[in-house]
Amino acid sequence: MGNFFAEVYAAVRRIPEGKVATYGQIALLCGNPQGSRAVGYALHVNPEPGVIPCHRVVNREGRLAPGFAFGGAGAQRALLEKEGVTVREDNTVDLKKYLWRE
Repeated sequence: MGNFFAEVYAAVRRIPEGKVATYGQIALLCGNPQGSRAVGYALHVNPEPGVIPCHRVVNREGRLAPGFAFGGAGAQRALLEKEGVTVREDNTVDLKKYLWRE
C-alpha cells in the first residue's frame, strides 16, 4: 500500500488551487480504478496536511467529507472557500465548474 499511497499523494499535490478532484479520479490516475476507498484512507492518514492538499478531494457527487480528518467537517469547507471554491448549503461543490481536468 505504501507505493499506492505515495502515488495518491503525488496526484493530489497536482490539483491546482481553486479546483477539486474525486476519490475515483485520483484512484484512476494512480492506476487503480477500483481504489477510491483506498484513496480516502490514504488521505485520512495524510503525513503532510497543508502540503498535500487533501481538502481538494471530494466524492463523485461533489460532496465534502463528513468527517474531514484535519479539523472536522467545517475545515474542508473553509479551506476550499479560501481558494475561491463555492460550497453549497448541502456541502457539495459544483463539479461542472470546479472539477480539475488534467
